[in-house]
Amino acid sequence: WAVYADIQYRNDWYHIYGFDDQPDTTVKKTYNFWNPKIGFSYTRNGYNAYLSYALANKEPNRDDYEANAPKQEKLHDFELGIEKKDTKYQWGINLYYMLYKDQLVLTGALNDVGSPVRTNVPNSYRAGIELHGGYIFSKWLNATGNVSFSRNKIKSFIAYYNAYDANGKAIPQIAMPYKNTDIACSPNIVGAATLNIDPFKNFELSLIGKYVARQYSDNTQNKRRSVADYYNQDARMIYTIKNCMFKEVDIIATEYNVFNRKYYSKGVTYPEYDNGTLNNYNYYFPMAGTNYMVGVNIKL
Repeated sequence: WAVYADIQYRNDWYHIYGFDDQPDTTVKKTYNFWNPKIGFSYTRNGYNAYLSYALANKEPNRDDYEANAPKQEKLHDFELGIEKKDTKYQWGINLYYMLYKDQLVLTGALNDVGSPVRTNVPNSYRAGIELHGGYIFSKWLNATGNVSFSRNKIKSFIAYYNAYDANGKAIPQIAMPYKNTDIACSPNIVGAATLNIDPFKNFELSLIGKYVARQYSDNTQNKRRSVADYYNQDARMIYTIKNCMFKEVDIIATEYNVFNRKYYSKGVTYPEYDNGTLNNYNYYFPMAGTNYMVGVNIKL
């Protein structure tokens, strides 16, 4: 059995004297945070089980102050897990529940310099299960993988939409309340797997796959403002030369997006009402097709 505990004190202060587009805006704010943590673990016959709790407070960043008048975040994090390690395999399961007060979440918009805009939501949480494992099949073949299933919810959220009349003139914003919606940019499933092949000495071939489920661009859980799920496959080769001019030289060749999939990994959205009609105005970040990189690592 083992027990651990620690406590962190943080003092942060902001003195901001205007922004580029808001020269008269000043911020003078001081934060004093106490962040405690406690955990228990039990280890026996290659098993390790653990339980932990942590309280974390976090101040907003400069971009948050430029976008609005943000509050500090508070997080209660509970985790429970078990791991097993052996000579040929290893696996682990982790359960977590992260309860937030005033979490700063993405709104689905970018500011004037392209940084994501965030806003506080009063009550939200992230809960899920994480699985990971690996197995050594032989001297020349092994595999590892991990997957996470989660719920990332805002209990209550109000979205404000800009609105314009038939002549393009701005009219009062439209407020729309939402309940139990997914947090923006938070897919419910994320997984990855790697197959490593060592066909001969000093050579390794790795097949690397990643899956990301659908994620919403804002906090309304509207499928029309979302990024579709995607799977991406990479391949990497490493050849190691030893005892040459240097201690070791690794020649690394990587092929990204082997199947030349056309997909995008992130998106932003600017929904607004134009003469009573809701237009979403979505924008996406497309990923490159098949591309390559060659590198050299030298150990002196």
